[in-house]
Amino acid sequence: MKYKFMRVKLMFTLVLCCLLTYSLKAQKQQYASLTDALRSGGNLYGNPGPQSVNWTNEGNKYSYINNDEIRSMDPKTLSDELIFTNKGVNFPGTTKPFDYESFQWSHDSKHLVFKTNTRHIFRRSAISDYFDYSVDTKQLKQAAKDARTAELSPDGTKVGIERNGNMFAYDFASGKEQQLTSDSTSENGTFNGHYDWVYEEEFGQAQAWNWSKDSKYIAFWQFDERPVPDFQMTNFEGQHPDQVHISIPQVGDPNPSVKIGVVDVESGKKVWLTPDETGDFYIPRIYWTSTPDVLALMTLNRAQNHMKLYFFNVKTGEHHVVLEEQNTTWVAIFNFYTNVNDMVYFPEKSKEFFWVSDRSGYYHIYRYSYDGKLINQVTKGNWDMIKVSGIDQEAKKIYYLSAEDGGLEQQFYSIKFDGNDKTKLSAVAGYHDINMSPNTKYYLDSYSNVSTPLHVSLSDDHGKSLKMLEDNHAVSEYIQSHAYATPEYFKFKTSDGVSLDGYMIKPLNFDPNKKYPVVMTVYGGTESHDVFNSFSTDSWQQWLVQNGYIVADVNNRGIANYGSAFMKVVYKQLGKWESNDFVETANYLAKMPFVDGNKMAIMGTSYGGYSTTYTLLTHPSIFKVGIANSPVTDWRLYDDIYTERYMSTLPDNETGYKSSADMTYAANLKDHLLLIHSMSDDNVHPANTMQLLTALTNAGKDVDLRIYPPGAHGAAYNWESYLLISDVSFQYLERYLKGNNDLPNLNAK
Repeated sequence: MKYKFMRVKLMFTLVLCCLLTYSLKAQKQQYASLTDALRSGGNLYGNPGPQSVNWTNEGNKYSYINNDEIRSMDPKTLSDELIFTNKGVNFPGTTKPFDYESFQWSHDSKHLVFKTNTRHIFRRSAISDYFDYSVDTKQLKQAAKDARTAELSPDGTKVGIERNGNMFAYDFASGKEQQLTSDSTSENGTFNGHYDWVYEEEFGQAQAWNWSKDSKYIAFWQFDERPVPDFQMTNFEGQHPDQVHISIPQVGDPNPSVKIGVVDVESGKKVWLTPDETGDFYIPRIYWTSTPDVLALMTLNRAQNHMKLYFFNVKTGEHHVVLEEQNTTWVAIFNFYTNVNDMVYFPEKSKEFFWVSDRSGYYHIYRYSYDGKLINQVTKGNWDMIKVSGIDQEAKKIYYLSAEDGGLEQQFYSIKFDGNDKTKLSAVAGYHDINMSPNTKYYLDSYSNVSTPLHVSLSDDHGKSLKMLEDNHAVSEYIQSHAYATPEYFKFKTSDGVSLDGYMIKPLNFDPNKKYPVVMTVYGGTESHDVFNSFSTDSWQQWLVQNGYIVADVNNRGIANYGSAFMKVVYKQLGKWESNDFVETANYLAKMPFVDGNKMAIMGTSYGGYSTTYTLLTHPSIFKVGIANSPVTDWRLYDDIYTERYMSTLPDNETGYKSSADMTYAANLKDHLLLIHSMSDDNVHPANTMQLLTALTNAGKDVDLRIYPPGAHGAAYNWESYLLISDVSFQYLERYLKGNNDLPNLNAK
């Protein structure tokens, strides 16, 4: 009797706990509408911590923006002081209140240069005005007007300027501007100091010139765009719509001719640096070395599988190759997705440099002398080094981020130049992003994991936390009072034995006895990375799980941080392995008792749009629904630098291009497909969607189409268009995954 009574009591307690848990869940506030969900994204992301961080005083302090103020933090004393406020400050000679977009410091920390009145051009470029502020005198004066870029010289005495395709230098002492080049003709002709569309987009930089470390020279790119075909687009506004003209080379098209000039800022003398390359080649990077008057210049052949690093004497033009790297696929010189701007590093006061290569099958750091001889491999192992964050020349130590703890992690380490004394500095599991001081004494660590919202800490070079700058306690409180579903990670092996990492987010009040539809939100592009152990801030996904969907994603083959074999298997055959892995993931999920394998959708934007269309067309009837925003549909229609990097040149891989095109498989469409595009997309041209529509029509296939003419890449161009695209996408899922035809009239909202 006593045992039976205890069992009854225990069962009663368990039922009470379950009811209490359900009650607590029920009490959590849910989104009232999709609009409410999308607006809540900031509540999940929280405070990003110090913004516009600039390290000053040789790295012993950093400045940051706080509301309308620029403040400075001293990590040693943790003292914080006001540097500048724009309250009560007007633009010089006017009554207009002064405002700015960003700022930069002079190397001596005595001047600020503000960027303001910005008019954007492409992804990274804009025309702006620049103003100098003296920290000592508190005086503000204009340094450059209508400049595409402007930058203080290292000694703080001048401002280098690029305007209308020519280079200038403004001298603070004389208050005069000196023109350094005068041979610019037009944007589709010859110009200096800024990139054309394809270099800016695909080599990841906006400023096509660099000051020398001694402030004597400016090295700059010169482009001749005349060979490049003209791309036109319009948003169809007005009676006679304007046509936008941009020189964009697509696969197989002629590229601009490019060369590097170096101008002596005092004398105006120019020297042209001519590498020993023939035919079509790129100059993606230049670097000033620690040797005065010596510039490192990098070249890539058109196929981007042969890199040469030259050293040039900028006085004489004398040059020689110090490093050469070839690959059977491609040689990486940066990575847009992992925020890696450089693969080669030249420490000051050193005759050594470091090159990041995947020659071992994983990306690692290699140490070279200035005569081009390999001294040693610094990092080693079956894992990828991701990014060099700092180099301490005195201590002979490198700081870097890596995937050593697995493809879901990005952790922070230090190691000696000779490869000894490797030390893990980050103590928390998850995704870490590091902003390190130039002298490597301090760093800001922005990190999160699946259960921890974004934290930002200030630490020293030994990994000791000096101050928690942001813990986003408000986010933690928000998800305690609002409905929030946490991602769950999974790992499985594909049918050909490859391990894939993914996550799923289950619906609120999940019932394992029910079957739920699945929405896979994908990107999948080469060298990118979709799934990390990081805090989920995607309010669109939270809206979906609140409405009874399982949301999933996977790190498909082609993704970075799993080694080169995993990433580069997609070479010359984009689409094949990405779609294969999305299907493998769908099949893996469909075996789970709570998944309705007949109600699965795939959706994505840009490369994710391509992943969606290609998967539906080459693996019909796996996904019942696809939503593709701004998809590439034929890689012959995309720009040459990105595409030829991963697909090789057209004569070398004509069969691969045909196999990777959606149009080849148009007759295979069996599922519901929603296509979304803008007529003003300069990245993935609307021709991609239009040509796919023609191929589908010719095959007797029907799709749904939404065109948003003024939008750029991604189609949305304001809040209303973003909300409408989201509403249309959600209703599409409701109608074709759930069979819900009793949907609200979006025009009656």
